[in-house]
This record gives sequence, C-alpha cells and structure tokens, in this order.
Amino acid sequence: MTKRHAKIYWTGFTVIIALLVIAPLVLPEFWRRFLTEILIWGLLAMSSDLLIGYTGMVSFGHSAFFGLGMYGAAAAILMVKPPNLWLAILYGLAASAAVAMFVAYFSTRLRDIYFAITTLIFSQIFYVIIFTWTEVTGGENGLSFARPALGIPGVYTVPFTSTTLHWFVLAIVAISYLVLRRVTQSPFGMVLQSIRENEARTRAIGYPVERYKMVAVMLSGLFAGLAGVLYAIQNRFAAPDFVYFLISGEVVIFNVMGGIGTLLGPIVGAGFFLGLREGFSRLFPWIATTFDMPYLAEFPYLIPVGIIFILMVIFLPQGLLGFMKQRLNQ
Repeated sequence: MTKRHAKIYWTGFTVIIALLVIAPLVLPEFWRRFLTEILIWGLLAMSSDLLIGYTGMVSFGHSAFFGLGMYGAAAAILMVKPPNLWLAILYGLAASAAVAMFVAYFSTRLRDIYFAITTLIFSQIFYVIIFTWTEVTGGENGLSFARPALGIPGVYTVPFTSTTLHWFVLAIVAISYLVLRRVTQSPFGMVLQSIRENEARTRAIGYPVERYKMVAVMLSGLFAGLAGVLYAIQNRFAAPDFVYFLISGEVVIFNVMGGIGTLLGPIVGAGFFLGLREGFSRLFPWIATTFDMPYLAEFPYLIPVGIIFILMVIFLPQGLLGFMKQRLNQ
C-alpha cells in the first residue's frame, strides 16, 4: 500500500469510526440497538472471512463458536456475584477457543466440501448437547441473566445504557478488525493465502499446512466467540437457536454480499442483509394497511431478500465492497 493509499484508507477509517460514535446520540432507541447488533453480526462474519476469504475454507460451524461464546459468558455472569463483565468475556473466549481447538483438530485434515460438512456436523452435535442438557443450559428456554456493569467490580462500575453499550461494542469490533487486518497482512496471513491459492504447492515447499489451518480455525473461532459474548451481553440471554447451523449459513451470506476476503466487507454485508430484512418486514404490512391489501400483511418478506441475494451472486460476485474497490481502482 502506497503512502497515498494508506492516507486515504486511514482517513476513511477514522471518518467511519467517528460517524459510528456519533450515531447513537442521534438515532432513536430501536435503531441504536439495531446498529449495535449489525456490528456484532459483522464481527462474527469478519471472523468467518479469515477462513473463507483468506484460507479458502468454507465453515458451517461458526454457529458453534458463536453459541459457546454466549453460553460461556452466561455461565460466568450467573456463577459470579456480582456479575463481572471481564470474566464473562474471558469465559466466553475460553469456551469458544476450546470448541474451536476440538473442531480444528479433526476438520482441518479434510478439504473443500468435506471440511464444510464436518464443521456443520460438529455444530449440530453441540446444538443437540445444548438443547438436551437442560439442567445446565436451560434447554430450549436458554439462560437469562442481568447485564453486568461496565468497569472494575469493587472499584468503579457504571450500568450499561444502549449508548455506552454501542460504544463498547464498537471499540471491541474496531480493535478486532485491526488485529485481524494485521494477522492477514503478516507472514502467517501470507501463508494462509498461499494455502487458499494452491494448498499442494504450499505443502510441497515445506509449510506445515495442517498446523496453519488449525491456527486459522482457532483464531476464527476465538473472534466468533467474542461476537457471541457481545450478543449475549446486549440481549441478556443465551439460547440454543444461536448454535443451530442456520446461523452459520447467514454468516456465509454476509460474506458473499459484502465481499469475501476484505474483512470490512462482511460487516457491510451484515448491515445490508439485516437492513433488507428489517425493511421488507416493515414494508409489506405498511402496504397492506395503506392500500387495503390484507393478503400482503403476512407476505414472506424473505422472498425478495433471497431474490436480491441471487441477483448479487450472478451480477455482483465480488460483493458490495469488492465492487466499490474495483470501481475505485479503475
């Protein structure tokens, strides 16, 4: 990256962060929470992009890392009195890292569709365990808890508001992005991209490919677990639905819509997809009421979202951010 490009990049990054800092001060309560949720889902999608975009490994197991991060945080909050935010983050990261290590040990020996299917199976195994182990996980009802305060217990704490929670989530997501960006631009990241382009040749020149892939899965799972912790803290519950493989499918959609292999693209994709879903879910009931068309009130709003996704895959395969980068480089 030249000095000119670096200056433009960091200027744009600073402007975006500044806008996101100001946003909760001017947005209504619902949209404030919605923006925070987009950042959390964006972090989950960004963690997945480390595998999909940089290592060439499509994972359908990120729901397990995300869900275990939620349950790890819930366990810490329910067990420790008074609830400790930092312990919740630590427990969530430990749970997701342990699961990621377990999944990585077995799945990274496989390639392509076999890796994807293996991660999906593991996510379903953890889903069944969480769903049926009612005494510990609450079963289908999940676990509810009070949100921990921000600060150091016993020294100084303040309760979270929707605004301070947004700023906290924004700080975590921004730091995570910078860490992942540094990882992808490091020699380690270059090896991951070499594995993506030609795994056999990377192995032939002496790199322990399986070891690199294991570390990539563990890193990806760690940041997915961090997203799970943030989601649990925002919504004050952990539920088995978030361990279900459909969550992993949505994460892949976020990557495709935003731009695979861009890190920021998945966040853009998450915002675009969630915005479409929210917009269409409000649009059809409004049309039904305004124009006296009651049959539209229950219209399956995911149909137009699916149509838009298909059109993007056909005509915009590089995703929104990839398309913008391509246009700017012309």
